Amino acid sequence: MTKAPKKLPIIIALGSAQTLGFGSTLYLPAILSAPMAEEFGIPTGWAFGAFSLALVVAALLGPMAGARIDRFGGRNILTVSSLVFALGLGLLGLSNGMIAMCMAWLIIGAGMAMGLYEAAFATLAGIFGRGARGPITGITLIAGFASTICWPISAGLEIEYGWRTACFFWAAMHLFVGLPLNRLIIPAGNGQHAAPAQAPADNPDNVRVKADTAVTPGYFTVPMILLAFVFAASWFIATAMAAHLPRLLQISGMDTADAIIAASLVGPAQVAGRLLEFGVLQRMHPLISARIAGFAHPLGASLLLVFAGPVGMIFTSLHGAGNGILTIAKGTLPLALFGPVGYGLRQGFLMAPSRFAQAAAPFLFGLLIDGYGVRAVLLTVGLGLLSCLAMMFLKTDTARSSAS
Repeated sequence: MTKAPKKLPIIIALGSAQTLGFGSTLYLPAILSAPMAEEFGIPTGWAFGAFSLALVVAALLGPMAGARIDRFGGRNILTVSSLVFALGLGLLGLSNGMIAMCMAWLIIGAGMAMGLYEAAFATLAGIFGRGARGPITGITLIAGFASTICWPISAGLEIEYGWRTACFFWAAMHLFVGLPLNRLIIPAGNGQHAAPAQAPADNPDNVRVKADTAVTPGYFTVPMILLAFVFAASWFIATAMAAHLPRLLQISGMDTADAIIAASLVGPAQVAGRLLEFGVLQRMHPLISARIAGFAHPLGASLLLVFAGPVGMIFTSLHGAGNGILTIAKGTLPLALFGPVGYGLRQGFLMAPSRFAQAAAPFLFGLLIDGYGVRAVLLTVGLGLLSCLAMMFLKTDTARSSAS
């Protein structure tokens, strides 16, 4: 049985590639949608709608990408994703209208199915088995700076050279940075069957690893449905806040400058939450830390409703910290509850509803803000509390109980 490869080079490579992947896809429309729409003579909302197509494609193709990672390992899939990202971004830079822009985003969506967190998490689960919790946390710590790094780069390129140059730059980065990282650093094949031989110290969840080879719970069980709802709710909340947070804070009574400062705390708070998960909370079962994190947004949003603008920074800090931990939970919870066998395909099914929720969140939450102002957060509070309730019905022995 082959020895598991060293974790640190893989964490750094995947974390860097994920930073590039998120910065050039999910964080790109916030900077480029307006100038693209202006050039094409279409409403800005249509440009965001084209981006939503990418999320739908990612949802549909995610299970297939995950199943292939389960069978063959993640290196080839991640390598192909770099090529697909480069192709899609290159075509986006060449697009001359709405139809061409939509086609480019469809290709980018295929890359997202193969090259973002779900694929990276499945790759780590295949390599390290239940010992992947630490590496998953590690890559989210690095990729947590994607917006901090990539937003200024995209904005600077757009201002100086235009949005097309920004697209070409990110396409080149996938070819000359992302592709070598994914191809040369990630091990070939799938090493998940080495998991039963790991030492107890590599099994922080304190679950018998031999169950991984004996238990393969179904993909459409009650625990799977509950977990899919938890992930979809958290993605809806995170995306709604990412799209509308400064505006929401201004409506609550903060002036523009203070609202921007408060909104900027989300990124550092996410990293702080992930550091907390990497340290103190890693001693707990991931389900326990996810339950704690799930209450952060409802608590902060409730404070905002009651006390308005003066607690804006508290709200954004709580939201960011909770979201940072829940992002890790999207990778660690399925691993801890069901084990590494079939992890990639399971991730694809679990995250498909999240992609649809993510695509709908900016539009739906924007309508609620238009109609109800700051009270729009009642929806996200409700979704957050329902996801916490759903997690209360999940047990740490879900894999065994759902298979029996």
